[in-house]
Amino acid sequence: MRLQLSAHGHHTEMVTACCWTPTNELITCSDDQTVCKWSLNGELQGEVCKVDSYITSLFWFKPVGKQPADTFAASCCDGTIRFISGAGREEKRVQAAKHGAVISLRGNQDGQSFVSASEDGSVKVWSRSGNLRSTLAQISDPVYAVCWGPDSDQVLFSGGEFLNIQTLQSGKKKMRWKAHKGVVTAADWNSISDLVVSCGEDCVYKVWDSYGRQLFQSAPFDNVLTSIAWSPSGEAFAVGSYNMMRLCDRTGWSHCRELTSSGSVMQIDWTSDGTLLAGAGGNGSVLFGQLVDRRLQWGNIEAVLADPHKVRVTDVVDETVEELDFRDRVLEMSLGFGSLVVCTATQCHIYSATNWNTPHIFDVRDPVRLIVQSATHFLTIDAVKGVQAYTYEGHRKGNPRAAGLRPEHLSRRTVALCGDAIAILDQSDLKAVRLFDVETGRPFSNNIAHQLEIVSISLSQSSLGKGGAADRKLAFIDRNRDLYLAPIAPTVAQRPVKLHAQVDTAVWNDAADVLLTIADGKVTTWFYPSAAYVDGDLLRLATEHKDGGEFGKLPEITSFYGTRAQVRRADGAVTQTAVSPTPAMLCEFVGGGKWEEAVRLCRFVKSDALWAALAAMALQGRHLETAEIALAALKEVDKLHYVLFVQSIPSEEGRQAELALWRRSPDEAEQILLQAQPPLTYRAVKMNIRLFRWERALELAMESRTHVDTVLGYRQKHLDAFKKRETLAVFKEQLAELGGKIDWDEIAAKKAAEKAAEAERAGGGTGKAVEAAGGDDEAEGKESHK
Repeated sequence: MRLQLSAHGHHTEMVTACCWTPTNELITCSDDQTVCKWSLNGELQGEVCKVDSYITSLFWFKPVGKQPADTFAASCCDGTIRFISGAGREEKRVQAAKHGAVISLRGNQDGQSFVSASEDGSVKVWSRSGNLRSTLAQISDPVYAVCWGPDSDQVLFSGGEFLNIQTLQSGKKKMRWKAHKGVVTAADWNSISDLVVSCGEDCVYKVWDSYGRQLFQSAPFDNVLTSIAWSPSGEAFAVGSYNMMRLCDRTGWSHCRELTSSGSVMQIDWTSDGTLLAGAGGNGSVLFGQLVDRRLQWGNIEAVLADPHKVRVTDVVDETVEELDFRDRVLEMSLGFGSLVVCTATQCHIYSATNWNTPHIFDVRDPVRLIVQSATHFLTIDAVKGVQAYTYEGHRKGNPRAAGLRPEHLSRRTVALCGDAIAILDQSDLKAVRLFDVETGRPFSNNIAHQLEIVSISLSQSSLGKGGAADRKLAFIDRNRDLYLAPIAPTVAQRPVKLHAQVDTAVWNDAADVLLTIADGKVTTWFYPSAAYVDGDLLRLATEHKDGGEFGKLPEITSFYGTRAQVRRADGAVTQTAVSPTPAMLCEFVGGGKWEEAVRLCRFVKSDALWAALAAMALQGRHLETAEIALAALKEVDKLHYVLFVQSIPSEEGRQAELALWRRSPDEAEQILLQAQPPLTYRAVKMNIRLFRWERALELAMESRTHVDTVLGYRQKHLDAFKKRETLAVFKEQLAELGGKIDWDEIAAKKAAEKAAEAERAGGGTGKAVEAAGGDDEAEGKESHK
């Protein structure tokens, strides 16, 4: 990615400020005391007005409700702020500084307020109509830089060598830290990435988090840095200096350096779609910069934005090149899952990797700022429709809407899509992830809640069974860099499970239920992360590790398709790492019900990790024969014996209940047994006895009016073994009703009758089935390996 700069001249003196209107027209002001309007292509549309003072900063109001976007505010050297209509008429003037100039103006996210910074050291918050709301700060140094925080409840401003964060709410702690060795000349705070960039007279720029911790510092430049500004997406920022403009990514690494002849770049402003920027030149010129050479890769296809109206697609295997021309500027594009989606200012074009000549096209009302793809759908995100789902034929699907989504703050880290669900990180509560149906846009009945703030989310793209959303998993990383896994199905009552700590990045494979992470200097491939809900031991075995030191600190996996993953290092270099193809092949076999082929694959590869993954998949899919083979290959004797015990149970409900118990879901197991026809009451009671849930076992026995003596008998044996006396009143009462005696012959007869009935229903009354159901009671009642 690089900037394509062009300079245009009209002003006779230094251009001090510039800003884009909501209709993508540029307004500039100069020391020649004129305000001019420019088109998107850099053509002068005329002078708006003349001002009897020197303007230092411009800010155009956003449209709010019925209030049109036809007014801008200008700060002046005489300490005033002037409200000027788009036609050039001065509507209002307020005195903002007691002495000296008002240096900077910035509007908040909702367009209802703006903040001013002055030479007298005051920072003030104003209403849209120009009424003073509060004097936020008063310091001894001139304030050259000011901007709003992501939620418009904090203001960042400079003061000498320091940066300050002040909240609008009283009682909250202020922040102040030394940012540069010289005066801070410019700063910006992005609402999506929550990162701060600053530059100063020490000729360096720095990247900070919202707590004032430095993440990056550039090498010193030859001249003082005079301007800096984030792209609205938060993925890049631009830095201006004398005869130079530099484009950097969010980590601080430089994409390109463009030399100009414009003098010092006094201010930089981006269009709302983030594809075009403007710079105010110190010699009177106006700079227009287009983002070009954006590169996307998927499989053997590479798409490059050659210029604002052309995308060049190259197949590196066939060595074929296709050039796609568009009448409007390309705002956003995405390549993946065999499709290229390109959004211009007015249309969305959908190309198939097998046919570049006849795309599906539909109109868009507002500039699209983000595209997220899955195998069957893609999302577009804009300011009007918010999050909108489409098929690759261009058919409109779900449009999730809920308070707190705030689409203008969403990014690839906070939105995830799979074939049947949309996950969106709630911007009003960063501890919650909202889930929606792709087809209808309706919210799921459950959301995923966490104890800490979540920083990134990712949805699995493949499910092994036919359960759809019931088989999907969401992986998310919280503020402590811990990786968690959570099911998204509304009917699944399972809590998030922690997979790993100190995780830098995590991405699902595009076709298989395989997760790739980089954590603590190691690249880890999780063959079957859902094993966390089956058996923790199998989860730990079903992983593959390799050294990831080559990726350095804070790497990011940008894509993971097939057997290749693309990783971007902190210095901006893009590298690739290879992943074993066997986990994806295993997922494909199991997803197609080809258990024999899956076993043959594991025998051929001879990998314990693959055997562990197969064992977990077989247990999850209730294919006990395959689980027996896999556990035998792993030499997990205790688990193997338990599988053999489960296989000996004649009824399907009994086997399902034992597998649910293996997954540590006793309530689910009990529900399965009680919903059987007829109910397997004895198994439910005995299961609770084995789990030492005595009160629940007695409650079930009393409700069914049977096996009360069974519970009391086993309870008495348990107390006798530990030489204890009964202390629970309900057990004393029931024992008193039985006369204080337990008839074990009657208990054995009832057990045998229920087992025989279960065996007859399951096995047609054969002797083998009866023997399996009524086998050694100690073997049946033994404690499992759990």
